[in-house]
Order: sequence, then C-alpha cells, then structure tokens
Amino acid sequence: MAATTGRHGHWLVLLAAVLWGTTGTAQALAPADASPFAVGAARVFIGGTALLLIAWRRRQLRGRTWHRGAAVAAAAAVAAYQVCFFAGVAATGVATGTLVAIGSAPVFAGLLGWGVAGERPGRPWVLATALAVAGCGLLVGDGGQWHLDRAGVALSLGAGAAYAIYTVASKRLLSTVPPEATVAVAFFGGALLLVPAMFWTQWGWLLEPRGLGAALHLGLVATAGAYLLFGRGLQAVPAATATTLSLAEPLTAGILGVVLLGERMGVGALFGSGLILAGLAVLAAADRPPGRAPGPSPAPRASHGSGTASSAAREGCARAAPGGPGSRAVR
Repeated sequence: MAATTGRHGHWLVLLAAVLWGTTGTAQALAPADASPFAVGAARVFIGGTALLLIAWRRRQLRGRTWHRGAAVAAAAAVAAYQVCFFAGVAATGVATGTLVAIGSAPVFAGLLGWGVAGERPGRPWVLATALAVAGCGLLVGDGGQWHLDRAGVALSLGAGAAYAIYTVASKRLLSTVPPEATVAVAFFGGALLLVPAMFWTQWGWLLEPRGLGAALHLGLVATAGAYLLFGRGLQAVPAATATTLSLAEPLTAGILGVVLLGERMGVGALFGSGLILAGLAVLAAADRPPGRAPGPSPAPRASHGSGTASSAAREGCARAAPGGPGSRAVR
C-alpha cells in the first residue's frame, strides 16, 4: 500500500474530523432516553469491534512489533476521555467543558509530541491553533451558557490531555503497526475498560430503529471509518498538527445543526467558524509545495508547522476525541 504523503495526510485528518462532526446530529436524532454515556459506550464498543474485525481480517494483529506501553496508553486514553468528559460537562456545563477539552487538546498534544517524539511545533501550528481555539470559543459560547466550576474545568482538562495522549501514543504505534491494527487495539481495549460501567446503564433505546441506526452510524462511520482515516493521516502529520486540524469537527457539527436540525448560528458563532477556517487555511498553506523558482533548481519545500451557536456545534467541540460524547454529541 502506498505511503501517505504529508499533504494527503492533512486531507485524511480533515475528512475524519468531518465524520466526527456528524455525531451531534446522530445523537439528536436518537431516542430521548439514550443517555450520553450509553451512546458513547455503544459507539466505542461497536466501533472497536468493527476495527478489530477489520484488522484481524487483514492479518494485521500478528507478527508485529508492538510498543506495549503505547498500546496500553492509547486504550486507557480512549476510556479516560469518556469518564473525564462526562463528569466535566456535568459539573461545569457543556459550553465551558467542551471548550476546555478541545481547546487544551492541541496544546497538550504539541507539548507531548515535542517531549516524547521530538516533533517541535512550528510557527504555523501556533498561529493556526490560536485562531482555531479562539473560533471554537466563539462557537460554543455564543449562546451565553458559561458556568465555571474548578473541578469541572480540571476534569475537562483531563479529557483534553487524554485525547492528546491517544494521539501521541497512536503516533508511536504507527511506527511499527498498520493504522487498522493501531486503532483496533486502542478502541477495543478502551471498550473493555468501560465494560464494568455498562452494567449500570439502560440499553432499551437500542431496540428502537432510531436508536439502533444512531448507534451503528456512530460506531461504524463516526468511529471505525473516521479513525481509520485519522490513523492513516497521522502517519504523515505531526500529532500537534493533527489535533489542530481536528478542530474542523465543531464547524461541521454547526453546519449540520443549521441544515438538518433547523438551528440558528448567531454573529459570534459565524465569526468563530471563520476563525476556525482561517486556522485550517494556515496549516494548509504551510504544507503547500511551492512552484519552481527561476533557474534550473526547484525552490525548497516549505516546512510543516486546526444568534446562538447550535447545540450540536457546542457539543461537537468536545471532539470527543477518542470517541468522547458531549451532553448531546459524542465524537
């Protein structure tokens, strides 16, 4: 299979973020008695099982040199995100909790990638992250639903750190293991860690067609498909850049909320969407190969460095990165 180039890697991560952005709408169309934790657990379990079957079918689980520490860290991060994010938004509210979680993830990933993998973030990443995080703040805060709770903020920071750990650990695994096997082990392992809590959750909503359809979409499309794309893109994109590109998720969630759910975005949310797009454009420009300079030698390649805002957009910001749900949306 051909190796993923840096430019193609950016597009794969962006496409994964678009698929993650559909989770808020899918959750909104699910039965009302489907709790956020139940939907998130179902998504991780279905997606993890599908990914494991894909990797097994392609014989990618055996004969590999596994970094056991990275594999355990990735699986633990998938499970930890669920716990930290649920508790964080319950304590401090969806707007604040989701912003803290997604806004802190690129920063954590940049620091971890630098310290663990030696991927020093460049100036384009710093500028793109600042623009995208500011845009996300406007997107989720346009409704004025801000509430500050220290414990909730700390838990939301834990969710952002968990996503960053997942990204950096996956990057380490991808050095010796195919993307399919990497995400399969991380998500199926995370699902197994969540099994004890599943016994205290109601599952009757899965018997309804809408509930089953939402769970299958979230597990097969927004988890299995999205993370396969994300894993392949991560092969060629630094961890810090990948988390910033993933901030396209809340933008997708906001657009779907307006188009499919009839929600409205105020001036602040629209301006925030523009800032997110600007941040993504900065990363795209940093990776664009220049044309030939006058003369026989090509120019050197540029260096690398993501009314009321819709509820789907606010919760999509949670980017339930490793499959983490918002109060209504799970990524």
